[in-house]
Amino acid sequence: MVILALAVAVLAVAANWVLFKKAGEPGWACLVPLYNAYVLFKIVWGNGWMFLLAMIPFVNFVIVIMHSFKLARSFGKGTGFGWGLLLLAPVFYMILAFGDAEYVGPGN
Repeated sequence: MVILALAVAVLAVAANWVLFKKAGEPGWACLVPLYNAYVLFKIVWGNGWMFLLAMIPFVNFVIVIMHSFKLARSFGKGTGFGWGLLLLAPVFYMILAFGDAEYVGPGN
């Protein structure tokens, strides 16, 4: 089980690294706690400080849902892909990172 967990963690880090690089951010930023959230929110929302809203109880549920759909739009994907990011995040992060998706700017 430990080996499986480590393999999934390595894949998740690799996917985030590539995702950050596609968006023009440094890949190493995905390794630094809190800073990775700031950078991801900057990629998705255009304003990194929005990640502070994700730390407010109950508000974080709404922010996480909106974040999934905005991340999909940031990479030129639609609402269906946003649902995938919300419900099966690890798989859809890998699809975004290792697929042909290109960063188009913060989602609207």
